[in-house]
Amino acid sequence: MITINANTKIATILKEHPDALEAIVSITPAFNKLRNPLLRKLMAARTSISMASKIGGCTVNDFFDKLRPLGFIIDTDTKEEEISPVAMPDFMKQLTPETTVELDVRPILESGKDPLSLIMEHIGKMPAHHTLKLINSFEPTPLILLLEKRGLESYSEIKGKDVVYSYFYKSDKVKATKATQKGADENWDELLKKYDGKLTTIDVRALEMPLPMLTILEELDKLPESDALFVYHKRIPVFLLPELQERQFDYRAKEISDGEVHLLIFKA
Repeated sequence: MITINANTKIATILKEHPDALEAIVSITPAFNKLRNPLLRKLMAARTSISMASKIGGCTVNDFFDKLRPLGFIIDTDTKEEEISPVAMPDFMKQLTPETTVELDVRPILESGKDPLSLIMEHIGKMPAHHTLKLINSFEPTPLILLLEKRGLESYSEIKGKDVVYSYFYKSDKVKATKATQKGADENWDELLKKYDGKLTTIDVRALEMPLPMLTILEELDKLPESDALFVYHKRIPVFLLPELQERQFDYRAKEISDGEVHLLIFKA
């Protein structure tokens, strides 16, 4: 069995022992998200025990207490890394209050709404060589991917349980960041008929952000070119729309009721 310390990545632990997942999940309900294979794949490889303890509001010793009975050898002499595993970019070293715009999107997410339009509005109005400081309850991976494709630099810091700061630096070479949304259900019935027998159906309504978008993108990676993806969603996912365009997918959205939207996604 391997030796672990505060800086050991969660992915290394999960790979080493089949019961490690349940042991970690039992530490705090905050780790229940690791049960989702997609989120586990996304987070575990870059999250150490020390980082995870900050996310979960627990201690490194809580991890050691749960993993020691599984046979892991505990190294308590190695100090926790004081620097982020991701090198801090130059723009972070030049932050000033005058060039930083702060936006806390946690109340928006808690109300069930999507903050992307507001985020894009802030970035659109923000002058070059300014930084958006986004306060969130998780690292907004889909947003990071979206904005990095448009030329913004990013950096994230875990500040504590359910508190993550993500910084987005806007240079003078940043592309437009407008997220477009089409008219709703044009040719809906015709398209459903066209893809009859060629539909993959998923339901993301019960998933917490950012899992709906990540789940949809994972399914699209596997989707045959002649097929379509039918999605049960709570809202029109504006986070997703620029990414669909980037990947050369088209879509239709049909609003069924408040809190229920059907999406049909297919190759453009």
